[in-house]
Amino acid sequence: MFEVQDVRLDPDSRRTWRGVEEIMLSRKEFDLVHALIRRAGQIVTRDELMREVWNTTFWTSSKTIDVHLGWVRRKLGDDSRQPRLITTIRGQGLRFETRDTMR
Repeated sequence: MFEVQDVRLDPDSRRTWRGVEEIMLSRKEFDLVHALIRRAGQIVTRDELMREVWNTTFWTSSKTIDVHLGWVRRKLGDDSRQPRLITTIRGQGLRFETRDTMR
């Protein structure tokens, strides 16, 4: 079980919660959150995400990660203009924040 901020993720049952509410994620959405939350606080590159989540070393589309990230942010209630859970580090990758830095 991973728990960061108020997001819990159980890789065994493939279930995710935000607070007490269970969040229904698609397989790829879950894999994306799992790849990020298990390395919370660290930057995960887009190349790493393509390998781990999509099992490929080539990009099928430059927007693949962005589209899935948008869906994940919406489902987790993370404002894409001022994200508190998953932030984009320009030119480097994505990071699941270990604490809410916007308080």
